[in-house]
Amino acid sequence: MANEYMSGFTLDGLVVPTKAATIYAAQEQSLFLSGNLIPMVNVPAGSQSAQVPVLGAVTGQAGADLTVNAIADNSVTIPVNLYAARSVVRDLGGIDPSELGRVLGNAVATAFDTAVLTAMATSLTASTTDSVPMTSDSIFDAVAQIRGAGEMGMLYGILSTAEASILMKSLYANANIGGGDFQTEALRNGYVGTFAGVQMFQSALVPAAHSGFIFGQDACRLAMQKNVDIEVGRRPEAVGNDVVASLHAGVGVVSAARGIQLINVA
Repeated sequence: MANEYMSGFTLDGLVVPTKAATIYAAQEQSLFLSGNLIPMVNVPAGSQSAQVPVLGAVTGQAGADLTVNAIADNSVTIPVNLYAARSVVRDLGGIDPSELGRVLGNAVATAFDTAVLTAMATSLTASTTDSVPMTSDSIFDAVAQIRGAGEMGMLYGILSTAEASILMKSLYANANIGGGDFQTEALRNGYVGTFAGVQMFQSALVPAAHSGFIFGQDACRLAMQKNVDIEVGRRPEAVGNDVVASLHAGVGVVSAARGIQLINVA
């Protein structure tokens, strides 16, 4: 908990700019909260989890007299978790509430993105053809593994900063870089390039044992109960106000074969 200071603010003067800055910072600094890379599902009111349906595949037939194909209908439960950051704004001194909101928003975004990448590291299929350092061949082989499992949609990649640096040097040196138009600062600034049909991004939050991940949109889902918000409460013993930024959301892998863990092996 950090001790911050303010002076001369009404409650509205504290809440409004802090909330605006918190939401903006969280949405801009997260790779995932925008829903661009991983689709979101809403958690029903009163529930603490989302049920994501997963339908099985059926085989098409030729001919006039078709047999009935039963479609397996399973579901994946994604529990909602709480991600939050708290600060104390004391009556003594002064602070820009927008700056406070930026710090809190970044903290919540970091916590959530870490949870998403941890879920990928736990549940996505492991690549069978990694190398040290990661090369373009590793990317091609990982894409072939995903495509071979039947995922033919758009693919996204999240690389560690070290592996992204290696790949970018190769991409730019050979002019194999593709452009992108993204809505948030994290997606724009973290963009590496489009390579082998994969839109690549980088993140410092990729777990240490991994080089990154490649996945299709149907590999994971985000369960959203309440997006980023703040709550302010008076704390007399601190002679100030508690400011808590929070997010009620969850992440789950619904189709492990539609994504690949890049785990480098010597």
